[in-house]
Amino acid sequence: MELHQVRYFLAVASTLNFTRAAEQCNVTQPALTKGVQKLEQELGGQLIYRERQLTQLTDLGKEVLPMLERTLASAEAVRRRAQEFQRKDVAPLKIGLAPSISASLVLDPIAEIAKFVPGLHVELREGAAKKLVDLLLEGEINAAMVGDVQDMPDRIDDWSLFEERYVAVLAPTHRLANRPSIGIDDLRETILLERADCDVAAKIQQSYFSEEPPQLGHCSGHDLHLQHMAAAGFGVILAPEHMPRLPTLKTIPLEGSPVSREVRLLAVQGRRYSPALDAFVKVARLRDWSFEVADRGVPHATVPEVVRAPT
Repeated sequence: MELHQVRYFLAVASTLNFTRAAEQCNVTQPALTKGVQKLEQELGGQLIYRERQLTQLTDLGKEVLPMLERTLASAEAVRRRAQEFQRKDVAPLKIGLAPSISASLVLDPIAEIAKFVPGLHVELREGAAKKLVDLLLEGEINAAMVGDVQDMPDRIDDWSLFEERYVAVLAPTHRLANRPSIGIDDLRETILLERADCDVAAKIQQSYFSEEPPQLGHCSGHDLHLQHMAAAGFGVILAPEHMPRLPTLKTIPLEGSPVSREVRLLAVQGRRYSPALDAFVKVARLRDWSFEVADRGVPHATVPEVVRAPT
């Protein structure tokens, strides 16, 4: 099956006239007829019934018409996208975000590089850190921002952006809402809302619940779902301090040595950077992330020394 055959058939289906269809496709009528006949041979049945002045689709023709319309539309979309890419009208950048790494962290860097990367088109994908590493190696994403990762492959470049602590997020009506800080004993007596695929779950378990498991309430893989449940009084969230919060929630620090994590930027070592990826890596590594965290109400983050970004 060839695309010009599909185009000829669709023209006939639209006009129900071989002469007008040939004019529409800018070919001779015999060439159009031959193309339709070859398509019929490919599909194993007659698509168009033609008798004197009467032209109409057969039952098979009616059945395959919508599918062939989608086929041609998809092929034309691919051609347009390829042409845009060759002209550099589109600069794709696919960024993976681990659970609890808020998309808000990449908004300012994206806005910054959009100033000097024409046609920037960003796609954000969320997944567990290990899955994002696999997607990087497979070329499905260009960069990733993650928390703690075990057994990082040698082929992955890994830059520490900043360190942040975890805090308690809860409704102002919660019994702990007026505390200046929350202790371990309070946490052990409180229902916690569970973040699916949390990258620091093991740290939280070891630091606060080594003797007995926490009292877990509802669970979700989306931070906003958990925040709405916390606002409704269903429990407390242990969340990274950079995470944007609903205005109806309060943030309270944890006593002692709170759980913390490093937020890291990943890319594949030795792979040629596109202009969009090169700009994103440089902007992310040179950014003062302490402001990013402070703007969300808890000014406590450690930013590592920045080394020269790759050229």
